[in-house]
Amino acid sequence: MKAYLFPGQGSQFVGMARDLFAEFKEAREVISRADDVLGFAISEIMFADGMSEEESAKALASTDITQPALYVHSMAAWAILKKAGAVPSATAGHSLGEYSALAAAGAISFDDGLRAVRTRGHLMATADSGRPGTMAAVLGLDNDSVDAVCDAASTDDLVVKAANYNSPGQVVISGDVAAVERAIELATEKGAKKVIQLVVGGAFHSPLMESAREGLGDMLDNLDIKTPDCPVYMNVTARPETEPSRIRELLLQQLLSPVKWSQSLEAIKSDGLASFTEVGAGRVLSGLVRRTLGRDVEVAQAGTSADFQSESTT
Repeated sequence: MKAYLFPGQGSQFVGMARDLFAEFKEAREVISRADDVLGFAISEIMFADGMSEEESAKALASTDITQPALYVHSMAAWAILKKAGAVPSATAGHSLGEYSALAAAGAISFDDGLRAVRTRGHLMATADSGRPGTMAAVLGLDNDSVDAVCDAASTDDLVVKAANYNSPGQVVISGDVAAVERAIELATEKGAKKVIQLVVGGAFHSPLMESAREGLGDMLDNLDIKTPDCPVYMNVTARPETEPSRIRELLLQQLLSPVKWSQSLEAIKSDGLASFTEVGAGRVLSGLVRRTLGRDVEVAQAGTSADFQSESTT
């Protein structure tokens, strides 16, 4: 019994999925289909095909490109896994990765999911126009301490909130620039080992995303969501969900709510699953699994052609 995990923003890299495209028919079909659905060659951006690495990196840093690119990479890798006989007992995705997790579980189609994340990325990229926001990673403080820091740094006009509970001692905060900067000072005073301001396109999972809510709600109202083939552990609740209407509601709530990632991992393990495979770009989630659940937990990756040489991948 295995849980499959799908990454979110921050895992993208120049050349992502290029080796999968070259070596696996299933990946070529998915990536080529993505170009057709989107109406432009996102593969060229992912592969740095016909452009410099610097140009590719800049494009991949744009939220409205990052999100579909990560989704496409994950779905290309999932197609290879599925062909090899992979059957998930559960799925979960970090922020944007939640859409990949739903697609892998059969709750949404590839095409619908791709259109959804393209829309979501655009809405999030433009949500805080006129009200600049930022994010920072706080290392070495527990969740309650970070929440207290955010409360102390917020005012009636400026807000900062926990955005991602990634692992014990690693929480990302998000909000107005001045409030985040104040929270950084307070976290340092409170004993944080390190605080890193992140280079991001907005204050994700914070109230600054409010202006994107209506557009995301309209998109989700028209998204065909079926009962998934396995439970999907959702970011907002850190609990397994299977009811389509509930999934739709939680996808909307996720926009303004923290990603309860470490809590989701703990819930998956508590429910009897101790084998995890990260599907798609990067190794971020594998590290969070080990930091949250310990190094004895079985963790594999399925994002590069080399990963698929490992018997533990499926």
